[in-house]
Amino acid sequence: MSGAVIVGPGPLRLLVDGRDVAPLVLADTPRSRRKGLLGSSGLEGALWITRCPSVHMVGMAYPLDIAIVDRRGRVVKTATLRPGTGATWPLPGRAATIEMPVGSLASWGIGVGSEMSHT
Repeated sequence: MSGAVIVGPGPLRLLVDGRDVAPLVLADTPRSRRKGLLGSSGLEGALWITRCPSVHMVGMAYPLDIAIVDRRGRVVKTATLRPGTGATWPLPGRAATIEMPVGSLASWGIGVGSEMSHT
């Protein structure tokens, strides 16, 4: 596909309840957190956005599964967000958002209460 910009796979690994499930890109600078997946046409693996208690889908071209974690990495919310209209609201205790291709929540066994980390 001409002009396709796929994010990933990243150099890190995403762990769910101690299981290695996918390659991971870490967005941990102000610039990388602001950019996120904007301008991309797909994601291979997952994107962990630090210090990010909420996300929006304005300007996105494809849907995403998301997991929001607290400071310990415990999942407090999951959702599938659609381009243009999807969003989550910031709440106290939320520390990071992990974005992944649709279907990843189910196939990687991620739900509220799961523990997520990276190596």
